Amino acid sequence: MRIGVVILPQFSHREAAARWKHVEDMGFAHGWTYDHLAWRTLADEPWHATVPFLANAALATTTLRLGTFVTSPNFRHPVTLAKDLMTLDDLSDGRIIAGIGAGGTGWDSAVFGEDELTGKQRVDRLEEFLTLTDTLLTQDSTTWRGEHYTAVDARMIPGCVQRPRLPIAVAANGPRMMRIAAGYDGWITTGFGAPGDTVDQYWEGLAGLTRKFDSIVGDAPVARYMSLDSAPVFSLSSVDCFTDAVGRAAALGFTDAIIHWPRPSGEYAGREEVLEQVGGLIRADGTVAV
Repeated sequence: MRIGVVILPQFSHREAAARWKHVEDMGFAHGWTYDHLAWRTLADEPWHATVPFLANAALATTTLRLGTFVTSPNFRHPVTLAKDLMTLDDLSDGRIIAGIGAGGTGWDSAVFGEDELTGKQRVDRLEEFLTLTDTLLTQDSTTWRGEHYTAVDARMIPGCVQRPRLPIAVAANGPRMMRIAAGYDGWITTGFGAPGDTVDQYWEGLAGLTRKFDSIVGDAPVARYMSLDSAPVFSLSSVDCFTDAVGRAAALGFTDAIIHWPRPSGEYAGREEVLEQVGGLIRADGTVAV
């Protein structure tokens, strides 16, 4: 199983570059950052723009794959996002993964002062967002008139380094979203966790989701990404906690697991020493034995 690390966009370019390089040097397969304008309890803390943050990561590393975990239509337009992704793919020499989801409620969805969308409306919007983004990334010029988006002779030259385009992984927990994800390169999930769930209850719920996705995707070669830190216990609470979570994820058929660089307190609070210890388990190909 391949292992990736999320670095939240909270650091200066110098500190962030050092962290990205360290993730690469430890041998992890991929690195990610969130695409939000403000997020949860960290809304009043430093929080940088995602695309420049990933540009810094691309220039600080040489082999680490990099991605958005995840971007959404809440404040993005496919034309500008596709141009940004194309440029990041160039800066990284073809190492970008686009993680894309429907977007939830909160700061990102309210920042433009528009009416809140229902869940169905967000999925409708995402489906068009994905189709247009895919089209833009595979054509020199695109004209599109849809329900949510318009593009007139939108140019994407020279195109992605990765051909026919960079990989797109779709965040999905519901049946319709999983059907959409099955048509792209990857499925991202956090599972369904309820307050008060035990660790076993969380993994039982995730097992149900994977069975649904199995029935939808069949034998199609879709990568499967999950955030280990969506479980009730932070994955880097200890090395044993990490290996237990990785083993559970592998047993459910996930190809990739994602952890977070520990923070001093609050969200993803933990000790960096555990990250170092986990880094010692990573093999040369970015995987960990389970």
